[in-house]
Amino acid sequence: MLSPASRSIIEATLPAVKAHANDITGVFYPLMFERYPEVKAYFNQTHQEQGTQRQALANAVVAYASNLDRLEALGDAVSLIVNKHVSLDIRPEHYPIVGECLLAAVKQVLGDAATDEVLAAWGEAYQQLADILISAEEGRYQQNAAKPGGWRGERAFVLVRKVPESHEIISFYFEPADGGAVADFQPGQFIGLILDIDGQQVRRNYSLSDRPGRPYYRISVKREPNGVASNFLHDRLSVGDTVSMTAPAGDFVLRDSERPLVLLSGGVGITPTLAMLEPALERGRPVHFLHGARNSEAQAFRDHLAALEQAHDNLQVTVCYSEPLPADADKPSGFFDGDRLASLLPENRDVDVYFLGPKPFMQACFRNLNELEIPTSQIHYEFFGPLQALA
Repeated sequence: MLSPASRSIIEATLPAVKAHANDITGVFYPLMFERYPEVKAYFNQTHQEQGTQRQALANAVVAYASNLDRLEALGDAVSLIVNKHVSLDIRPEHYPIVGECLLAAVKQVLGDAATDEVLAAWGEAYQQLADILISAEEGRYQQNAAKPGGWRGERAFVLVRKVPESHEIISFYFEPADGGAVADFQPGQFIGLILDIDGQQVRRNYSLSDRPGRPYYRISVKREPNGVASNFLHDRLSVGDTVSMTAPAGDFVLRDSERPLVLLSGGVGITPTLAMLEPALERGRPVHFLHGARNSEAQAFRDHLAALEQAHDNLQVTVCYSEPLPADADKPSGFFDGDRLASLLPENRDVDVYFLGPKPFMQACFRNLNELEIPTSQIHYEFFGPLQALA
């Protein structure tokens, strides 16, 4: 429990920290990487360059400090952080590193205003949050290890198949190197890969793109023009190679419901919706599978979706091409705007919607679904940036 004195100091200094939050996190990351280069592998350097990680941390610090008396308001945000940390194998010994460098950044940015008393108060608040996260993460680690075929930390997996799905997406099938079982997972969850790229450790999260219950884990990865991990996977990881993997994690999962299901995806955002699709169909739920791609060359899993639609009367697939090729004349073109969604969804709007894709796609989905008055509790998405950037 935070002391009354520390609480008063944080309330008094919160406006200054909030006003300079981006400056503080902008100092924090380079400082931490300089002092503790071994932790750099835990952070996506593309997100560092784009500033999204810095912005997300700034928002998290301010949100936490603004809700010291009602931490339950942070439930979803805390769960997102916990899942991300578990997938990266964050451990208790990492927290003092972050705390030290964060307070040093506060001192550097606020200068004389960051007195010893102010830094001590913010240090106490940080430790309270660290204790909450460490406890929650330990619970997840124990749950992962207790599952049949489960494990804690890293486990070696062998690449057994590598299948092109489009001209830019490849599926990778992994089986445990120890010959054991794979732990079950919830449709929509992701795993963490730990890669050795030219002597540097790189960690990335990828959604599982096949249904649970298989003897393997499948991820489907889009090649990004400057993507360190995606280009390594596409060009250099071969069948028979071994990687380390962390256990499935994530709260963007298919929930039990009898309502019609709408799976709405853009680009490689199709991957978690594929894991959700077959379990939902087998339960008999009406499913509207809506997918946006640039064109037929970029669209992944086209034949798979066509086969499922042929086999299941309760599945309706609609694909839109934003940059159609001449051969795509028979397909709808454009985007899933409000009018198109209104024409495809049931009139009563009593549906469960799961959506994922590039940031502009998600912003449009978020706006359109709210304008169509889909109940907020029935709209689900996974967004790793600052929430206001989506809204």
